[in-house]
Amino acid sequence: MTDVLELFGESTTKELDWQQIVDRQQCPFLGRKCIKIRKSAPDVSIGTCSVAYGRGKRPMVICPFRLLESRKVFVDCLHLLNHEPGHDLHVIPEVTVPGGSVDYFLTSVDVDKVVDFVGVELQTMDTTGSVWPARQRFLQSVSRSNSVADERAQYPAKSYGMNWKMTAKTILVQLHHKIQTFEALNRHLVLVTQSELLDYLKANFAFDHVDHQPRRRHAMQFHAYSFSKRKGVYALKLASRMSTDAEGVGRCLGLNAEPKVGMDEIVQQLERKLSPETLLQVA
Repeated sequence: MTDVLELFGESTTKELDWQQIVDRQQCPFLGRKCIKIRKSAPDVSIGTCSVAYGRGKRPMVICPFRLLESRKVFVDCLHLLNHEPGHDLHVIPEVTVPGGSVDYFLTSVDVDKVVDFVGVELQTMDTTGSVWPARQRFLQSVSRSNSVADERAQYPAKSYGMNWKMTAKTILVQLHHKIQTFEALNRHLVLVTQSELLDYLKANFAFDHVDHQPRRRHAMQFHAYSFSKRKGVYALKLASRMSTDAEGVGRCLGLNAEPKVGMDEIVQQLERKLSPETLLQVA
């Protein structure tokens, strides 16, 4: 059994033309070439979406774009958006706010004017070591020729782990920097992650004050997804939600909250980026 569960969006349990899939290097969640590349070979996409981890072989998502499955993470944020019938929904990537860049903005748009928005941050597990050897071992096992994976190469059995501590600390610091903006504007920022990572955050940081019954008045919302196999393929399902305010995010890290920002700057960025490609289409 391979440790790589999905490669370029396809389950590794399927009998497919893996040579063609590797040659195409397409990410079905982005609708274009996979942007996770090898540092030593920038023309080569790695393509690993999820892997088995630990003794229990837990399925772990390691690419944030894997969370874009069927765009359900955006649909699950609609209740936080003031959206009127007749308005359009757009998903706009990489918008800069004080404190950094937010992965996506779900926006309600009326004739090219942004009416409301919700920020959406995607966070999956960072790995220690490289997943490349596991990927290549899988390709060797299904290869009919040396072109998919070099049959002569020897790849170590254990090559990667999960960087729990660094992943958790990094995302909390980033949220602390950004949530001030959203709270000052009376808008929401949603962290979308796998349930295992949220469980780690709750166990290792100060989360007792975070509301397990999410409240709409809280600017910071946590959406945790289960990731399990259904009908032969892995799929995401919203498993739990939590919420807090900007001060609460600071308390998670033992920090004090900080300042502000202007609505006009964000709205102008969003309206400049509106296009037919950003229109939300649910698969």
